[in-house]
Parts: sequence; structure tokens; C-alpha cells
Amino acid sequence: MKIAVASGKGGTGKTLISTNMFNVLPSAVYLDCDVEEPNGHIFLKSDIERKELVFIPIPQVDEAVCTHCGKCAKVCNFNAIISAKQKVLVFPELCHGCGSCTYFCPEDAISEINREIGKIEIGKFDQKEIFTGRLNVGEPMAPPVIRKLKEKMIGSSADFIIDCPPGTSCPVIESLVGVDFVVLVTESTPFGLNDLKLAVELVRKLNLPMGVVVNKSGLGGTLINDYCQSENIDLLLEIPHDKWVAETYSKGHLITEDDRYKKIFTKLYHDILEILK
Repeated sequence: MKIAVASGKGGTGKTLISTNMFNVLPSAVYLDCDVEEPNGHIFLKSDIERKELVFIPIPQVDEAVCTHCGKCAKVCNFNAIISAKQKVLVFPELCHGCGSCTYFCPEDAISEINREIGKIEIGKFDQKEIFTGRLNVGEPMAPPVIRKLKEKMIGSSADFIIDCPPGTSCPVIESLVGVDFVVLVTESTPFGLNDLKLAVELVRKLNLPMGVVVNKSGLGGTLINDYCQSENIDLLLEIPHDKWVAETYSKGHLITEDDRYKKIFTKLYHDILEILK
């Protein structure tokens, strides 16, 4: 089963939920798809055993063959290539590596070269595999790194816990494609409710089953509970606003090392299974 942990905003506790759920499973794989700022490894302490570089193909123009017809610029939806009268300009940071310019060039004047944009770091925690995506500093596009990371799910029958990026933009959508269930993490505040609504709308457009976890419960009354009830969304778990949880998390430790929370997160996993049945 592939469980994604997402939220409409940052700082709600996605990594708290995903790492601790991963910890209680006897056999699972952890994917940190928050590639712009991955932090699951802080809690799932392990050495990096190997790395895989992530590339995207970008166009390289042979000016000796190019006739400057402008076809490449017309088919590029991202303005990554411009055909001037005497030279073709390529902007690698804008290129999505779709290959349209190469395919449609009537003179076969465009070839492709690989440009490194990130890496996948691979390690183990308690004999379970951890894959961390990491976008290179200054690179604007996270989805290619996330796609490379999610290739680990292809053909696998293992349970996957997917720690998604915050928000509702393209990286989040890329992280959610192909999962079986989405856990939306929020907090009981007006801001938390507003961003939860955005996340729910996104997940519904993707036609995925979901449930809600409220972190730091008790701070803002019954805002989230009332919303989930009105929208017929399963409220899976409420983690109380507990000083011990905050201290443990701030030290980079897993709260499921404590038997109380180990039972709670084990029940969370089994509740998701029951919903899917």
C-alpha cells in the first residue's frame, strides 16, 4: 500500500506523522518527496549508502545546421528556447526536458544533453529502506526529482510511506499521483482549516481516498472536527498539544519510541486499511 502524507501548508507535522508511521511498520519503504527541504532523515537516522543523480535532458542546437525557422520556440510551452535571426538561445532553468523542440525540429539540428538538477540519497533505518530526494540549490523544478524518487514504487509490493511537500502546487500533485491513500495533516486553527480545504479540494480532483490527522489538537476548538463531519471526511487521529511531543520532536527523536504513541500510530495504519476495505 502507498500512503502519502500531505498538507495544505508547511509546519503542520507531515514529517512527524510520516516518520512515526514508518517506524511502527515492520516492513516498509520511506520516500521523502519534500525535495526542496527534506528532513525525514533527521528522525530516521541512517548513513547514506549510495546516491543516484537526477538529470533532465535540455536542448543543444547545432547552429551549422539550424535554419532559424522558429519551430522549436513555437512548440515550447515554457519559453525555454528562443529562435532569433542568427542564433537560438536556450534557457536551461526554464526547460522541462519534454523533448518537443528536438522532436519537431525539421532540420534535426537539436540534440539533447543531460543537466544535473538533484540527487536521490539511499540509506536504511532499522533494516528498512529510506529514499531521500534532494533538489540542487538554485534549481526551480522539483517534479523531475520526485518522479525519479517514485520510480522506486514501480513493480514493488511493499508498503510505501510518502512524505509530500507542503502546499497544493505541482510538486505535491506529482507526489500524490499513483498513491492509494492520502493522510492530510492539519492544525486546529483558522489558517490550518483554510489550507486543509485547499488540500481536500486537490485530493478530490485526483479522486483519491483520504483522512485527516489533527496535530497540536486542542489549540483552536472544534474547527477541524466540524469541517470533517460536514464534508464526510474521516478524522483519523488527534495528537494533543503535548509538551513532551514538542520536546521529543525538537530533539530529532521519534515519539513512537514511547509505547503510548507506538500503539496510536499502529492503530492509525490499521484504520487506514479498514477505510480502504
